[in-house]
Amino acid sequence: MEAPLRHGRSQRERNSRRCRWSDFSDQRAQKKAGHLVAAVRQGLRESGYTNDKVVIEARWANGQMERLPRLAAELVTLKVAVIVASFDAALAAKKATESIPIIFLTGADPVAAGLVSSINRPGGNVTGVSFYDVPVTGKRLELLRQLVPKAELIAILQDPTFAAHQTETSLIETAARTLGQKIITFKAGSEQEIDAAFSVIAKSSAGALLIGSGQLFNGRRSQLVGLAALHAIPASYALTEVVAAGGLMSYGASITDAYRRAGIYAARILNGEKPGDLPVELPDKYELSINLKTAKALGLTVPPTLIARADEVIE
Repeated sequence: MEAPLRHGRSQRERNSRRCRWSDFSDQRAQKKAGHLVAAVRQGLRESGYTNDKVVIEARWANGQMERLPRLAAELVTLKVAVIVASFDAALAAKKATESIPIIFLTGADPVAAGLVSSINRPGGNVTGVSFYDVPVTGKRLELLRQLVPKAELIAILQDPTFAAHQTETSLIETAARTLGQKIITFKAGSEQEIDAAFSVIAKSSAGALLIGSGQLFNGRRSQLVGLAALHAIPASYALTEVVAAGGLMSYGASITDAYRRAGIYAARILNGEKPGDLPVELPDKYELSINLKTAKALGLTVPPTLIARADEVIE
């Protein structure tokens, strides 16, 4: 969102505030992220900022992480009112400005990641919404093990470029030791590497797959679900939206709802509140979602206890 607006714009633009969207997805992921931009707009509308009062303009780095600092500097030059950004983009924006409010969205622990100093009192110019999927990664491994109890070896697919990668790795390894579960880890930091990793996983003796967190995987849900189906691999995902797209199982919060709440925070900041005074929003709850149609296609029988525990069961 940008103010003041330059002379010579239409009456509608003069009466609007301008929002800049910062992300690093590629163009195909950008098209798939339309529902997230819509969720931000929904949050703004709920707070009184209808489409004629605010303009959202997206900025994308086409999958090139090195472009983030330049994009962040561009937003600072434009003197925007608020920057809404995914995790890595928010880190770049924080380095670029100490005055423009930044609203981040992340599945990582924002304190451990260095985005804020405190959940309740972030301080400075940064606050945000966490769908907090990294801290429950160990729980996802436990639930996947319950769904596929005969899997002596479970594969882990992680994005090594994800800023919270080391934290995620530590949580997975701790959970595996506690459960007595053997794991094998594969890395993929690009679309091509995801394809290659699945080919190797399919040839391994892994009986199930846990897919890690991060913007790369969040933006390639269709690819991941398609590859899991192609290779007949039972897979667990971090986001609830993946199960609706055909994924087998997820345990986590709704990323769409997180973006809606980011829109509400953007409105509060436009109304004069300081980001440093707004506590980081955490999920109201984590949901277990299971797709029985996908389970049937994989030849899996979902334990009744797991179905009873699920918040959403797709038949």
